[in-house]
Amino acid sequence: MTLIMGGVAYDPKVLTIWDGFRQWLRGQGLDFDYVLYSHYERQVEDLADGRIHAAWNSPLAWLRTERLAAARGRTVRSAVMRDTDQDLTSVVVVRADSPATTPGDLAGGTVGVGAVDSPQSTLIPLSFLRHSGLDDVRVRRFDVGVGLHGDHIGGERDAARALVAGEIDAACMIDGNHLLFGQEGTLPAGSTRVLAQTGVYDHCTMAIVDTAPADEADEFVRLLLSMSYADPQVRPLLDLEGLKQWVPGRTSGFGPLARAVDETGFYDAAGTVTAREYDP
Repeated sequence: MTLIMGGVAYDPKVLTIWDGFRQWLRGQGLDFDYVLYSHYERQVEDLADGRIHAAWNSPLAWLRTERLAAARGRTVRSAVMRDTDQDLTSVVVVRADSPATTPGDLAGGTVGVGAVDSPQSTLIPLSFLRHSGLDDVRVRRFDVGVGLHGDHIGGERDAARALVAGEIDAACMIDGNHLLFGQEGTLPAGSTRVLAQTGVYDHCTMAIVDTAPADEADEFVRLLLSMSYADPQVRPLLDLEGLKQWVPGRTSGFGPLARAVDETGFYDAAGTVTAREYDP
């Protein structure tokens, strides 16, 4: 039986990555194919309904998948993750000359965030700021790639640009993008500093539903975990996907996002989209 995986086409490289992985997996004897979606919500629904067997999910998509599946009497598992998906943090960045020394000092100001559905640059850091006691703040959202759950980092980049331009008082972004924006010049050297940093959380995971063919699903996981960065066939694909090794999936790192989702009512307990300003 063919194992069908879903993925979201947030960038043209996604086609290159999964075409290459498909060729490699089939070369190892696994009957594997994939379908691409324009946004995560349809992918999640198809996985929870059993129309596909696995899905390369964002952390937000994982939470909705878990809730939708449970509402349908099904279960899903976090099967594998990238080595770069675990123990990440987001940062609240201010200009170097900002008088702010704690999140509370941003009271009355404006904080820039990414897209409405970005875990790392919107949901998690805003939850962090609320729990830091910051309630009196305006939020300016940069909605780029809505429906892609923050995979498109254009919103984070636009928030960083607005910070440098003096249009906002702080900007939220994942720590890796803070480094990237410095390297590419979006944040000129010495122009900003980190005001605060969230606790650790996990990012993407390969979700597999319990209606998937068991043998094929187990072999899919085994083969992903066996991929070697030393293999010249898969190394360029791993580089494009941003990892050196697949690692066993886990669910322990989704707590901060689950708290943010519940605080904002982004999804309800059954996985229904309830965020009023979210239209993928």
